[in-house]
Order: sequence, then C-alpha cells, then structure tokens
Amino acid sequence: MAGSQLNVILLGAPGAGKGTQAARICARFGLPHISTGDMFRAAVAQGTMMGLAARKSMDAGALVPDEVVIGIVRDRLAEPDALEGFLLDGFPRTIEQAASLDAMLAEAGRGVSDVLLLDVPEGELVGRLAGRRLCRSCGKGYHIHFEPPHTEGACDVCDDELYQRDDDNETTVRKRLDVYRLQTEPLVDYYDRLGVLETIVGSGMSPDEVFDAIEKSLGDR
Repeated sequence: MAGSQLNVILLGAPGAGKGTQAARICARFGLPHISTGDMFRAAVAQGTMMGLAARKSMDAGALVPDEVVIGIVRDRLAEPDALEGFLLDGFPRTIEQAASLDAMLAEAGRGVSDVLLLDVPEGELVGRLAGRRLCRSCGKGYHIHFEPPHTEGACDVCDDELYQRDDDNETTVRKRLDVYRLQTEPLVDYYDRLGVLETIVGSGMSPDEVFDAIEKSLGDR
C-alpha cells in the first residue's frame, strides 16, 4: 500500500464490539464508517428492493447474498469521502467477498492497509447479544446486564416499550455465530497470509483499553 492511506477492515464475530470501536477509529483517523449492517437495516426500514432481499437472510441469522453486498460496497467506496481512506465494518464476510474487494480496489490502484480482528470468546458473545434491547420509538439501545433501563422494559428517554431484535434472540445468535465460524473465520488466515492482520483482545478489557490497542496498531497517521 503506497503512502499512509488507511483502508481498514474491522473483523470479529457478532457482539465483539465492532460498532463501538468503529466509531472511535473513524473519529480519531477521519475515516468514513462503511457499515453494511447499518446500510441493510436502513434499506429494510425503508422497504427498498435491496431491503426486502436482505431481510429474510438477516432475520434468520444468515449472510446476505454476495451480489447484493458487493454492489452496494462498490458504489459506496466510489463516493468522494471514501477516496482518501475508509473503515469497512461487516464486509467482507467470506473469502469470495474478500477477493472481490481486492479486485475492485486494485482497479483503482488501492488496497487494504490494515485488518483488525476483535477476538472475544463465544460464551461472552452470546451474553452480549442476547441481552440487547431497543426502544420502539426513539431507538435508544440498552443491555439487560451491562446498561439496563431504570424501569424494566421501558425506555429512560421516552418511556416506550423496549424490544429484542429478531436476530438477537439466543437461538438466532448461536446460528449467527455458527455462520461466522464456517464462512468468516477463514478470512483470518487469508489476511494473515497477506501480512495485514492484527489481533486485538476484546475480552476482559474496557472499551477504552481495546481502543488504545487499536490506536497503537494503526499508528500515528
């Protein structure tokens, strides 16, 4: 990778803390946060054709088809704010997607500079995800163990009902982790062979401590 441009991929199982750390990385290094999960959920909420195609897979804890994912990522990486660097969160998830990403970046004379793997044990991941709750009205997030509301089942902000996303119930969470192990974990070896992988311990540390390790890995750029 020529120069000091940061083209970062954030890897880790569902619940590993990618969203929290992605926000910090982007703020610190001035990168656009390109989250396929957020894009899919927005499309589902808006009822777009892509959203309808993605919803069935997402609710079942399966991966969205490659042709849908690759198309939206290609368009997003061509936008002006992503031309000087980016952080990808939720893509690639398979070796095939990684190869497609390499090809589309190579066409533009670019490449992946850093791949950060947030490593958290499976038992902790299940507890993190199955405990999440969202407010139906304002969307504020809670966790029944780590960040509970003042009144059980009610939002602190607007007092509306809290609910659990379909893909956060324990059965679906375990299916999501199975999918991750089978289809996404091979990316660890893929990027390790390319010499761009850094493993960040995401368990037994505060979010601040995890970010300190990430910041050290990426360096002062």
